Amino acid sequence: MSYVVKGNAYGHGIEEYIPIAEEAGADHFSVFSADEALRVKEVCHKNTEVMIMGYIDNEELGWAIENNVEFYVFDSDRLEAAIAMAKTLNGKAKIHVEVETGMNRTGFDAQGLKKAIELIKTNAEFITFKGVCTHYAGAESITNFVRVQNQIKRFSQYRKTIEKAGLRPAYYHTACSAASITYPKTQMDMVRIGILQYGFWPTRETFIQYIHKNGEPQEHLIRILSWKSKIMNVKKVNTGEFIGYGTTFLAQSEKKIATVPIGYSHGFSRNLSNQGRVLVHGIRVAVIGIVNMNVMTIDVTGIEDVKKGDEVVIIGDQGELEVSVASFSELSSQVNYETLTRLPSNIPRRIVD
Repeated sequence: MSYVVKGNAYGHGIEEYIPIAEEAGADHFSVFSADEALRVKEVCHKNTEVMIMGYIDNEELGWAIENNVEFYVFDSDRLEAAIAMAKTLNGKAKIHVEVETGMNRTGFDAQGLKKAIELIKTNAEFITFKGVCTHYAGAESITNFVRVQNQIKRFSQYRKTIEKAGLRPAYYHTACSAASITYPKTQMDMVRIGILQYGFWPTRETFIQYIHKNGEPQEHLIRILSWKSKIMNVKKVNTGEFIGYGTTFLAQSEKKIATVPIGYSHGFSRNLSNQGRVLVHGIRVAVIGIVNMNVMTIDVTGIEDVKKGDEVVIIGDQGELEVSVASFSELSSQVNYETLTRLPSNIPRRIVD
């Protein structure tokens, strides 16, 4: 299994998350780009494997080869550059050949794969053929069923072409979190698990499909992230006064409001103006007025003893209530993935036992 930690480990923090995952047995991580790979290498165990699934400049290939970092090749330019760099370093490039099956993003088509096969065969001493892979175009939704099935068939054809040429990669891998659940036969030699490892179903639909096929899971996914802040100020607002920028919220009665140092620059969407919810003193309270760049206002009317420094839960639980990432995302018209990865890396992250 490869644990996908792109997007700053889906907002959880690469530097914080990698040691936790390794302690649980993870030894292979996937990232999007070379800069993410560097961050993983700086905190992971020596023998942990790292794979770049997306962007790496040809000038960075030398670093990848010298540090045993695996990377996708999906065009002749990168493959040729990798071989040339491996020759210069007298080393081996650890490559995963990505094939185009219908996502229409990156990957060798049939003609390009033939050229890639020849390059790999004639430069075998400079290549470690780690894998052949593809990515499905929407395995999280039944609306893409036919498209995904066609992709599975195309991948099988590419596999036959590769093996007929006498090549044997270490892994065939195509399944992301959603595909591993909804299309079990795509699991093959390795799966690339992203959002599932953080305790989130890819979509509500994948959860329903899982229950339909397997019944209610004995152990539910456990989310490991909470997002919290503190009240920075409390004040009263008279009836008839507007609160915040513009005239979007009019106090219909005397209000007690609190300001929280979280805004859209921190990933709290401006779309949540006048409709977001947070937890204070175990009570669900409303975001009122426009969400600002660095601050928002919440209605704490009726909460006794609320004061500066009190905890505000933006995502997570407090007392018997919870604000889930799913509910947070739905209110802001974002998917789980977007909400999580929009959490800025400069927000302090603390590991709590």
